Amino acid sequence: MSDISSAETASAEADNPVSSTGADRLSGLLAAALALGTTEFVAGLFKRVPSLVESIGNSVIDLSPSPVVKWGIRTFGEYDKHALAVGIVIISILLGALLGPATRRRRAVAPIAMSVAAAIGVAAAIQDPLAQGGWALLGAAAGVAAGTASLWWLLGLAGAPRSLTIEDADASRRRFVVTAAAGTGAAVALPVIGRSLASRYNVEAARSEVQLNTTTTTAPITTTTASAGPASSLTADAIDGITPFYVPNDEFYRIDTAFTVPQIDPANWSLRIGGLVDNPIQITFDELVERATTEVDVTLSCVSNRVGDDLVGNAKWIGVPLTEILDEAGVKPQGAQIFSTSVDGWTSGFPTELAYDGRTALVAVGMNGEPLPTAHGFPARLVVAGLYGYVSATKWLERIDLTGWFDTDGYWIPRGWAKEGPIKTQSRIDVPQFSSIEAGTHPVAGVAWAPTRGISKVEISIDEGPWVETTLGPVETEESWRQWWYEWDATPGEHTIKVRATDGTGAVQTAEERPPAPDGATGHHTRTFEVRA
Repeated sequence: MSDISSAETASAEADNPVSSTGADRLSGLLAAALALGTTEFVAGLFKRVPSLVESIGNSVIDLSPSPVVKWGIRTFGEYDKHALAVGIVIISILLGALLGPATRRRRAVAPIAMSVAAAIGVAAAIQDPLAQGGWALLGAAAGVAAGTASLWWLLGLAGAPRSLTIEDADASRRRFVVTAAAGTGAAVALPVIGRSLASRYNVEAARSEVQLNTTTTTAPITTTTASAGPASSLTADAIDGITPFYVPNDEFYRIDTAFTVPQIDPANWSLRIGGLVDNPIQITFDELVERATTEVDVTLSCVSNRVGDDLVGNAKWIGVPLTEILDEAGVKPQGAQIFSTSVDGWTSGFPTELAYDGRTALVAVGMNGEPLPTAHGFPARLVVAGLYGYVSATKWLERIDLTGWFDTDGYWIPRGWAKEGPIKTQSRIDVPQFSSIEAGTHPVAGVAWAPTRGISKVEISIDEGPWVETTLGPVETEESWRQWWYEWDATPGEHTIKVRATDGTGAVQTAEERPPAPDGATGHHTRTFEVRA
């Protein structure tokens, strides 16, 4: 009896040796991954063919409601684009798991479903200012062909009868497994190779050839005065973990809506000034670099920066005063808003009067002694002291238009953020770096900023005790942050330290806790430490 049962089982397995819902789903997963990988490979082969993943990512960013965007920035910070890319790939591949069983039932499902997915990518590419939508058809067609063919092939291996013998059934299973493994390798290798090929189109070589004006001058550094707090034997350089006065370019925060960093050839780029001006002008990159003789320290901050977070940084910027360019164009009286546009379509706007009130407002081409990194706006960007980036810091700058104040709004305004965005006075504790330390003398240190107003005092309170003044580091301008530190005799037990700053006008940083939306977070940064005996 057992021999008969074994024979029946072997016969059933042989009729359909590896077919199962699991094998069909795996086939769909691999086919979707191969389709995506093929589109990335083709995009790397041909400069004009856009990445469909990138185009879809840009569309998702533009179409997402404000709460979703805020959640993304709050959760992932400057890695939000990476998280979105991973999400797009994972969702696409998981949908492929549904495609496998459906194609098993009806062969035409695969090309139809993949064509629909490809059409979504092409539609996104058409809407992408940095993509050439028509060329997206080439990558999409290649992806559909690769995905459909691989799915049909894998399903055939998984379900076609091979033999009535157990040995041949096992061989068929092995063929499916080997083919699936090869498909997995290809799905991983294709996008990697594609990205590697695409890197030859970046503008790093052109950027490295830019020679900034070496005749730029800066104001002499201001030394610490009596208002800089109690004398201290420490200096900022001796404090391990304090944020450096100039944040290195590769560590400077990056928050923007660009799914990937735009690669703009400076030889083909120019800045256009138009709108409500008497004389619309156009400035080439070489002309801009030649005129870039202003070098100044300015601290920038993202409006999404929560109290104590690091979406803020100080750098030395090199560029052309914005007023110099505006005066050349001739601003009409109705031009109450400076409205700027990036090459990727992102926009921002701020009051024209702020460019003329004495603060730094630059069309910047350099950052910390080198040409702007591509991630921070190469070939040119706006840097405006005292304003959050969402209303002023347009990267990959392409156009500046003078408009009426209510004529148009920047990218973030319809999404619930305030139309005006002055940076609030803030301070942060960087040191001690760890929440558990040994008893003894430790520096408590960090940075404070109030661009255009400056920082006149930073105080800390330990365990809700009185506010005590800290030592302030030197500063060049009121537009940059200041480092601060205090020598703390830490005794065993749990201790809570909070910090507040006073700006140059005498206004004390508010203790009221408010979230970043709609115009910047407020409150005192507070940290708790466990001091070990």
